[in-house]
Amino acid sequence: MLKKFFVSGLMLLSISCAALAEGKIGAINIQKILNDAPQAAKAKKKIEKDFEKRDQDLQRLAKQLQGMQENLEKNAVTMAESDRRNKEREFNDLNRDFQRKQREFREDLSQRQNEEMAAIFERVNKIIKQIAEAEKYDIIFQEAAYVNPRIDITEKVIKALGDGTK
Repeated sequence: MLKKFFVSGLMLLSISCAALAEGKIGAINIQKILNDAPQAAKAKKKIEKDFEKRDQDLQRLAKQLQGMQENLEKNAVTMAESDRRNKEREFNDLNRDFQRKQREFREDLSQRQNEEMAAIFERVNKIIKQIAEAEKYDIIFQEAAYVNPRIDITEKVIKALGDGTK
């Protein structure tokens, strides 16, 4: 019984390989597409512009914290105990606020980058499907350990993405 199953499995595998050998195969390098796609560069610039003010505010807050810490370290021995405690409390409150804002900034930035990438992936997948249908590909691999340049259609996808931005 097991022998029959194994033999029929081998036959099915060889039939599948023969069918693929006659078909048209393509491959893409998704990382190259994301690096070279005009939409990715445009999205990156837009995100940088949108988050620029918040980033500057965080940098300003970090400098303020650093100045407070240096002032505390420098003047702690000469300050009255109550003044020192007040300054430390003020520093700790500002530090907590900074940490919270920094965490929110990272989360918002990550979410926005993911949204932009999802839109780009959606567009890339549509283009891959259009190329596959127009040029009668049977299968297009997205990731492979090795791709023969003869079947690599990455540049076609990037060109189609570029044509779509005009």
